[in-house]
Amino acid sequence: MASLWTEQPELEGRHVLLRPMVRSDGPAIVDAASDGRLWELFYTSVPDADGIETYLDTALAEKGFGRAMPFVVIEKASGKIIGATRYLRMNEDALRLEIGATFYAKRTQRTAINSETKLLLLQHAFEALNCQCVQIRTDAFNFQSQRAIERLGAKKDGILRNHAYLKGRLRDLVVYSIIANEWEGVKRNLQMRLARG
Repeated sequence: MASLWTEQPELEGRHVLLRPMVRSDGPAIVDAASDGRLWELFYTSVPDADGIETYLDTALAEKGFGRAMPFVVIEKASGKIIGATRYLRMNEDALRLEIGATFYAKRTQRTAINSETKLLLLQHAFEALNCQCVQIRTDAFNFQSQRAIERLGAKKDGILRNHAYLKGRLRDLVVYSIIANEWEGVKRNLQMRLARG
């Protein structure tokens, strides 16, 4: 029997629609990443035209195993895919998951897009999936991402040293989390940020 942990939803806000990623989204995902040539950033993994099939293979395989729910981020004003994100490392028994593999076209960065996307994902995680902990990780050199995560109200758990190789470099990951009893404050913070524009 299917559960909320296996049935991927569509999540809709004022600015964005998050819908399940499908293989035919590949060209639009590459187009979004082309705004800023995001694949050139050494501290993150964003697909280019040569890497999109591997990217989709991984995302959809993890979904098939029940460990992930990959979403495309659609800007409602234009109707275009402007990024991607996903639930990762989903663990229904422990009621925890990670939000990650997130990127947005450069023109939409530092706008309401990220705040609303995170609000939708966190709200579903805590209020529908009954999560007790949601984790967010980022590269130690991705200072923009760290600031964005901290603005959400997530707490830094620590650093995973020499965690994995990325683009020929053994990288450190900064780990953040939000736990269930912090959700109401984080939710109000995000709602306030969105109301202020």
